[in-house]
Amino acid sequence: MGKRLVSLVVAVAFVAMCPLVRGAEMGKFKYKDFKKPKRCGMCHKQIYQEWRQSLMAKSFTHAWDDVEYFKLALPHAMKFAKVAGVKGGCIACHAPLAFLTGDIPPKPPAAGTRANEGVSCEICHNITGTTEKVPFNFSYTIEPGRVKQGPRKGVKAPHGVKYSAFLRSPEFCATCHDEASPYGAWVKTTYREWKAGPYAKEGTRCQDCHMYHGPGVVAWGRVHKDMAHHVFHGAHFANKLAGAVDLAIYTEKKEVAPGSQLKFMVELFNGKVGHYIPSGSTEERMLWLEVWAVDSAGHRYSIPVDKKGFKGEEYTIANSKAMAYQAMGEIMGIKGFKGIKRDGDAPDGARIFRKPFLDPKGRMTICQWYTAKNTLVDYRIGPRETKMETYTWKVPTDIAPGPVKIKATLYYSLVPSSVGKFLKLPVSEYTPKLVNTATLQLKVVKK
Repeated sequence: MGKRLVSLVVAVAFVAMCPLVRGAEMGKFKYKDFKKPKRCGMCHKQIYQEWRQSLMAKSFTHAWDDVEYFKLALPHAMKFAKVAGVKGGCIACHAPLAFLTGDIPPKPPAAGTRANEGVSCEICHNITGTTEKVPFNFSYTIEPGRVKQGPRKGVKAPHGVKYSAFLRSPEFCATCHDEASPYGAWVKTTYREWKAGPYAKEGTRCQDCHMYHGPGVVAWGRVHKDMAHHVFHGAHFANKLAGAVDLAIYTEKKEVAPGSQLKFMVELFNGKVGHYIPSGSTEERMLWLEVWAVDSAGHRYSIPVDKKGFKGEEYTIANSKAMAYQAMGEIMGIKGFKGIKRDGDAPDGARIFRKPFLDPKGRMTICQWYTAKNTLVDYRIGPRETKMETYTWKVPTDIAPGPVKIKATLYYSLVPSSVGKFLKLPVSEYTPKLVNTATLQLKVVKK
């Protein structure tokens, strides 16, 4: 599966080098060409309420996106020509109304402009297609007007509805969820990951997992048994993460002696996510496995993962001494900035499932627009892939006798805690979210 993804990427990589690839045209329209979401909500009440609470509605006002654009991306674009395109490029998907009307850069969310509407009804239901065979980098074409693009044939409504096969397709999502940096590096490949995996072959679309289908009121009391609910749940929602990856822990022994060596294995299976996990903005996502032993006296012992020896593995094992993200300090004008902790608060030796992004100076970065290379190592978990991690624990000589519990816990955070604290983000942006856990019960006996 990994080789097939690489083939897909290579096949279209030359396109990524062109900074002008786009369907949506900046400044082509006026704000008045697009109705406000509340107008749509007058008839589509349930759909409006679902969308209003989704991340689509908050794609511009969301705290991390606000900080990332106004503290990092925009200042960088204003002073460094190579990445100047992100001044409007980020906004094309995070605040498309501002992009389409030429309101670039838009005012910050606190100003309360229409950029705050995010990815609204009028964006998705006016998109007509894409300029690219394999969409990426906001390559959507859009035609605002009274006739809206819809997922059903034969619908009659006051504003007119035109059936759109494109609206129902994963390619629709790819226009914003796949992205190439100004350096030609693929920095988002969620669609391509899905396309190369098993779910695409089985006909399971993005919309099937992120827009739950079930009974719902479409408009004016009209109920559909299979309405696509506009919740768009993904990694920002704990309920979507919970159980996304299965964990199991094994060993041959039932008893251990102080000073002895215990070998055991943790297996992780991605049986529920149709793309890699993490996906999307993987330069900033954290998915890591902690393993701890707790003896009968309550003493806790962190157990580091055994190294496998693959190229770039150092990026996949937590190290409290490893520093990264130096580009942030340079963009913010902090003299002598040496970076911050690469792995946040993950304990030393924890296995991290990541794909590190490197800036032109070879340093790990969360600035995806400043990514020159990210192919050194990809140690994420693919759809229906199993990762097997081994551990060798030297049992302490002074461990308390009696039961000892070994617990493996998989956590996820939207950004490393070190980044969240440095940029003064809300704690919720970097608080670890539980994905899954597994335990092993043994007994400590003196021999």
